[in-house]
This record gives sequence, structure tokens and C-alpha cells, in this order.
Amino acid sequence: MILKGRAISPGKAEGAVLKHNGTFSFLGGVNASTGDLKVGEGNIAGKVFVFYGGKGSTVGSFVMYDLMVHGKAPAAVVNNSAETIVTTGAVISSIPMVDRIDIDLLLDGDEVAVDGDNGTIEIKGVKVIKVVSSALLNENGKILLLQRPDDAGSFPGTKSLVAGKIESGEDTESAAVREIFEETQMRVSKPAACLPPIYVREGGIIWEVYPFLFKAGGQEPKLNKENVGSEWIDPADIKKDASVVPQTHDVVIKMLKL
Repeated sequence: MILKGRAISPGKAEGAVLKHNGTFSFLGGVNASTGDLKVGEGNIAGKVFVFYGGKGSTVGSFVMYDLMVHGKAPAAVVNNSAETIVTTGAVISSIPMVDRIDIDLLLDGDEVAVDGDNGTIEIKGVKVIKVVSSALLNENGKILLLQRPDDAGSFPGTKSLVAGKIESGEDTESAAVREIFEETQMRVSKPAACLPPIYVREGGIIWEVYPFLFKAGGQEPKLNKENVGSEWIDPADIKKDASVVPQTHDVVIKMLKL
């Protein structure tokens, strides 16, 4: 899969991802002579170093240059949001760099190709599957969550909106209506809202998710064997439940505002 971001520092590189979950300061965060991380574990030499964004002293730019001098620089840098310190360090050290990438889609050990000229990241060896995810809104303003069984093929044991794969030759809206009926026996017509696709990572799969919002009216779900329970929940409370599939809360809130 190819992710499109923003080109920051030119050049191309390939390598395994080493990921730091958060912001990172090169000053104090890494040994410039060896490439060993002081914050977290691992060695960034020759790796595609992925982190949210930079922080700390401007001396961090020169630490990146020092890594390059010692032959211990990362092969490339990928950020969610670039800032001046890391940008400067990447440019003066000739390290390819791309930002505006959803780093949640990258995992430690992923083999990736970074194109700092065009601002893209290619994740190798992952499978992209297109699915629909439908929020059902009842008359009391609550959203239906379904409880997935512990042996479910994806996101086992979690709570989710009505979701399912898009069949060959099927458009996304038709798939959403079909999945709702199959999983809940509820009949819906036109969606009240929809969003462009979002992407969710689960192991070696990236789910390309097409979100919809439908009004359920007075209907109550009658579940098939794909789910083991259901509940109507206030949209604001979705975020508080750690067992809900990632990004569900944000997607629901965005659609309710449309």
C-alpha cells in the first residue's frame, strides 16, 4: 500500500521501520556515535525511523548530522507532523523525510520504501481490504455497538459498528445497507451522512473503511451469529470504552456534525 504525505527532504530509501510512539528529541534521545536509542529501545542506523514529530533543542539538528558523519543515521525519517528541528537535520544530513503520514498505519519491522521526492511511503507485504462501517442512530440519539465474539476473524472480542466486506461489483452504500440487514435485521434507506474512507491497521491487514450514518428509527436489532451482543450508547461515551474498535468515536462524531 502507498501512503501519500508531504515531501520534506529529498531522496529515496528502503528499510525496516523502527517506531517511537510519540514526539522525539535527537538531543538526549540517541547516541550519535552508535545510533542506539536512549529513549526507548533499538538502534536507528539504517532504519526508517518513524515518530510523531520532533521536540527539544535546535542542537538536535546537528545530532542528526553527527549520526550521518558516524555512518549511523537512519535510512529515512517519517513523521505525522514535521517541525523545524528534525526538518533541518534531515536536510543537512541528506536523510529522506516525509510527513503528514498516519503513523498508526506503520508497525515496527514493516519493510517500507520512502520517497522523499514525491512524499510517499510504500508499505510492503500488507493486504488492503475494503469494508463498510455503519453507525445506526436511534430516536434517543444513541449509537448501536455490536459485540464481536472472541474468535472473530478481525478485532476479536471488541465492540464495533455494523461492519462487513464490500462484495465484488457492489457499491459502498449498497454494501452498508446489506450488512445492516444481515447483522441486525434492521431496514434502512438512504444514509444521513457519510465520510471519505479511513484506514485502520490490524496486523498484516489495512482495512479501508467507508463510514456511513443511518437513522434506525424505532427498530431494535435481531443479531445473527456474527455478533454476540449489542448496546445503544451515547456517542460521547464511545471514547471512554477501550474495547471499541479504533477511530470509531472520531468517525461517529464527525458524521453527526454533517
